Amino acid sequence: MISYCVFIIIPVLLVGNIANQVFIKSIREQTYNNIQGTLHQMSDNISYKMEDIVRVSDMLYFDSSFNNRLRYSESTWVSYDTMVNVLIPKLETAINTANSKIWLSIYLRNEELREIYNNYSYSDPLESNTRLFDIYQYERLVDKTWYKLYPQEENYGSTLEWKQVENDAGNGRISLLRRLIDISSIQLQEIGFVRINVSLEDMFESMDYNKIGDGTALYLSDSQGRVILSSGGVQTTVFKENELRNNGDLLIRKPIPVLGWNLIAVVPAEIVEKDTVKIRNLTLLICLICIAIFFIVSIVISKYFSLRVSKIVSVLDSFQEGAFHKRAQFKGNDEFTHIASALNDMGSNIGKLINEVYLADLQKKQAELESLHAQINPHFLYNTLSSISRLARFGMLDKLQRMVMDLAKFYRLSLNDGRNIISVKNELEQAQAYVDIQKIKYDERMQVTYDFEPEVVRYETVKLILQPFIENVLEHAWTGDYIHVRITARVLEDVLEFKIIDNGVGFPPGRVLDNTGGQDLTNAGYGIRNVDQRIKLHYGSEYGVTLFSRAGIGTTVRIVIPLVKRTAAEGRSKTLM
Repeated sequence: MISYCVFIIIPVLLVGNIANQVFIKSIREQTYNNIQGTLHQMSDNISYKMEDIVRVSDMLYFDSSFNNRLRYSESTWVSYDTMVNVLIPKLETAINTANSKIWLSIYLRNEELREIYNNYSYSDPLESNTRLFDIYQYERLVDKTWYKLYPQEENYGSTLEWKQVENDAGNGRISLLRRLIDISSIQLQEIGFVRINVSLEDMFESMDYNKIGDGTALYLSDSQGRVILSSGGVQTTVFKENELRNNGDLLIRKPIPVLGWNLIAVVPAEIVEKDTVKIRNLTLLICLICIAIFFIVSIVISKYFSLRVSKIVSVLDSFQEGAFHKRAQFKGNDEFTHIASALNDMGSNIGKLINEVYLADLQKKQAELESLHAQINPHFLYNTLSSISRLARFGMLDKLQRMVMDLAKFYRLSLNDGRNIISVKNELEQAQAYVDIQKIKYDERMQVTYDFEPEVVRYETVKLILQPFIENVLEHAWTGDYIHVRITARVLEDVLEFKIIDNGVGFPPGRVLDNTGGQDLTNAGYGIRNVDQRIKLHYGSEYGVTLFSRAGIGTTVRIVIPLVKRTAAEGRSKTLM
């Protein structure tokens, strides 16, 4: 019972643990997917704002008339007209069309166009209420480092660069850098350069940790891991990815390819585990409930089988005391019902045989009584049913069922409708049923092999001539913790030969007069003499049992009977091994 419960608890706990891991993994994946979708939306909003700034630069880049006027320098009046009526209005229009507040700076190669710029007194132009565009001469640009690093090759319409230059990082800005070219020139000659500044907070306005959940954090980091912008969490200048992962925090990264930056969401471990703890507790509760149910069911089943086995054992105890009138009655059609039926028939038959034996010849009476003793050994049955009781008590239902079925089969074949003659096929099956019962008891310590020729099933024999010798091996032949038995059956000319061969201790000196093939069985055991006597009584003195034994090597029992074909058809049983 305890082992059964242990074997039940282990799978339940294993399944519960697997289910818990699956649920936790599912929760983490769901959290990951939800946050990944939120980051994707944020990325789309950022991309939209960046595209809006690029659209503003397109107004200057692709305007052919605007570009042509920037190149003209015929007279002072033309330059003045270009400045007042073309350049300034164009820049104001570009700024006004932007959806974000921008600061636009333009550098011109045309030296006739004068500079217009503000003195911001070290303040951020995006925070001032003054004009948000400046016009510079080209000579202010050529020595700037970021200009020198700008791509030299111009790919028409697509060459531009997002970058933090000069004091952008300190003021929380980012710049869109783009050159202006002479569209009419085949060589795409540079006529100016545009720098558009936009606030990081404005550009990344959608980056809000509240969209993910309380306690989370959002970080915008560059390719070197420096934190550009953050929302929620601990304010830091360097993103400590390894430290966060070691804490068990969930990190979800969304690249921003245009900038080469990463938008990273950080969900603390305690938030991720909050729901998993509930799942873990629920799984544990379900496991405990299942274990309790299995335990109660196992007790009920064990008690059910134990009561039935105890009743059968009680009837057997009465049989041992000579009270063959006792009966075991069970309802249903299970194995216990078959055993009870066979046991009742056995008791009835034994009672009848006891009465009949007094009317027979003394020698025949003694042989028949010994035959009945060998056929139905109450001690063997008692031990077997005691084993069944133990199996039921410990809940080993598979072994219990096999032992019960083999026992029922053994006694069904033993009874043989009261006939002393049985087919060789059934005799071999009965021996196998006995072996199967004993193998459940001895397990791996007992090994039995069979070697039956197919022709033997065509004949008949006196019943129960093999089982006593197998029982004798198990009772007396052990040399240690292991025994091997080989059972053969074959047709030799005009006789049928059976052999039971073991590797046991052998007969000690003096038990058998001729240990190489002696026929004197005077000193042999009760079961051996019983089988030999029944064979000689039925078939004649030339048939019977021969022993071959040597101490320390083993014993071979040879049984010889005449070839008598079966006279009645019998039902098919399982195929012989």
